Formats: sequence, structure tokens, C-alpha cells
Amino acid sequence: MLSRSIVVQSLRSIRDRFFDTRRQSNEKSDGQGSSNEVTGPSLDNLTVDMQFLIMTFLSPQDLCRLGGTSTYWQSMVRDPVLWKYFLLRDMPLWQSVDHLSVPQVKLTGSAVLDDSEMQLDYMAEYLRVCPACRNQWQHQPRAFESVTSFFQSLVPVSEPQFAMFGPGLEQLEISLMNTIMHSPHVLPVAGLPQRQIDGIGSGISFKYKDQHRFNIATLYSTNRTERERARLEHLNLRSKLFVYEEDSESNIPLSINSMFNQVSQAVNGFVFVANAETERDRGWEEECAQIRVMLDPAVGAVCRPILVLSCVSRETADRRRIPCVTIAHQLQLSSLPNPWMVQDMAAETLTGLLDGIDWLLRHSGVKL
Repeated sequence: MLSRSIVVQSLRSIRDRFFDTRRQSNEKSDGQGSSNEVTGPSLDNLTVDMQFLIMTFLSPQDLCRLGGTSTYWQSMVRDPVLWKYFLLRDMPLWQSVDHLSVPQVKLTGSAVLDDSEMQLDYMAEYLRVCPACRNQWQHQPRAFESVTSFFQSLVPVSEPQFAMFGPGLEQLEISLMNTIMHSPHVLPVAGLPQRQIDGIGSGISFKYKDQHRFNIATLYSTNRTERERARLEHLNLRSKLFVYEEDSESNIPLSINSMFNQVSQAVNGFVFVANAETERDRGWEEECAQIRVMLDPAVGAVCRPILVLSCVSRETADRRRIPCVTIAHQLQLSSLPNPWMVQDMAAETLTGLLDGIDWLLRHSGVKL
């Protein structure tokens, strides 16, 4: 995180250069100098510290409007150090990030920007990836598209299927799938499973917005008894979904278990449930490998989307979570050819689940 003093120092330098340039211009035009101080009751007359404090309370849209009021504020608002500060400050608070909105800039907390960073447009990058701005730029369907969508809804289409897996299904105090199954006000169940795969998974049909049916095959690492024992004893078991190197204690999978090949090939996309609770005593290598094995191009098309649910048991004021941008970085999602999204959610209330399902269905070709 950039310190506030570094940002104020950068803004003060911009202010000094601005008024030096104005004074030189005035001297050339009429031979009279001009003071650096701005007179009159205006924002310009405040100290740089106070100007920065005010800017920290403004929305991105209001900051852009402020930059349009004068050449002075245009130069202040365009400061790359200011917008890097906003990026580092706000990213941990964002509830979602995807393959189109992940920041493409170096996001370290170094005190100064090197030459390469000074060429980056942090303001444009912030406005591109900020959720509030993303929502504002979302495509609004035109009239003929709405009519087309209506007629398409009359044509029966196959029910999209998704495979759900990941440690967040098994390690949390509150069971995500149990909550979903008992929350018809969020996702009504449209069809109960007819079979199970060796006690490890089953397919359940749900209805989104009371009209779009989709199926989720929940793929657990092992049976319920072993899962519960591993959760209570904090054990890290090998998943029966994958094949591992023989005579090795590593939990890094090499490939998908042949028993689940058909499931992986048939689905339209994936849901990976990540454990976003901060009490974590190991790295992310196992989860990264699981995602890549499941998305192996040899198993299915690379265009299939993956939704990562950054899940905690419950949201409380005194309980921190791992930011979704951090999870996207740790899982190395930017290196995937597939479309992806990380969505914060809580297993207790299912907050954020519908936003993730909406994204997943859209990227699976479902017209919403």
C-alpha cells in the first residue's frame, strides 16, 4: 500500500510545476510575475494535503468531473501515483473480478514509480476494472435484441451443465451445497439427483430467475464420512477426482481420474469453490493444479468458463477474508485461456451467488 505522504508529495510536485509554468507564461505575456497562491474561496486555495483528503472521499465519476473543471485539476487528477494509491486501497474491497477486468498493471506498494510505471495510465486502468464503472459500461440490449431474446426463450434448449469442485465445498464450517439446497428463495431446486458417483458427486437441477434451468454436478474429493473427519481434524486428503504420482506424498494432481473424464467432457463450464478464510497454513499450488487438470484442453474446449466462488462461512465485521483479486492472483487465473470470474460469497447467506451464476450462464451461451 502506498503511503499517503508519497501521494501528497507527488501532488505537491504537480502543483508546483503547474504554477511555475503559469508564472513563466504570464511573465512572457505581460512581463508580470504571478504567485503560486490562489486567491478566493475555492478548492484551489486549499493545501495539497486537504485537496488529497477531499479526493479520497470522491467516487471515480466525481473525480473525473473534478478534473474537467480546470486545467489545474486536470493535471492533479491525472497523477498516476494518485490512481495507483486508489487501486491498492480499493482492490481488497471489490467483490468480483474477471478475465476482462483484472488489473494489467504492476500493483506493488513501492514508494515510487519507476520509469516503466510512469508510462502506465493508472487512471484508465482503475476506471476499466472498478466494479462501479464496470456496471456502468455494461451492455444494454436494444429493442430488437429484446424481441429476439423473447423468441429464443420459446425454443427449448438443452439444460447447461456445470461441474462444481474445490476445497471450499469441504473445509468450511457451513456447507455451501446444504445452504443452496435449503434456499428456494435464492435458487429453487428444479430436479433432484437420480444417482451418485461412488458417493462423491451428484447432479442437481436449479432454476435461475424462475425460467433458466441449469444443472450442477457436485464433485467432492471423497465420501461424506472422510470429508467430515478431514474437516474436523484439519487433514489434507488426496482427492479421488484426480490421479497423482505414484510413491509420492505430493497432493499435486497429474490428471483427472478416468472415472470422471466423461463428466468433465460433458459439462458447459466449471464452478471452483475456494476457501477464502484467512486462516491458511499452506500455499495454493494444489488448487492451481486442480483447476488446470480439470480445464485441460485435451479433455474439453478452452472456451468453457470457470466461476471461482471465493467463499467464507459467514460475513462478520471482525472476520477478514482473502480479497478476490488476491485469489485470482494466487490461482494464476490470468494465465488461463478460458474466461473466468472470481466472486466473493458467504455460505451462510449465499450473498454474491446469483451474480456469479448470472455471469456463468451468460458465458455459457445462455440468453438472459
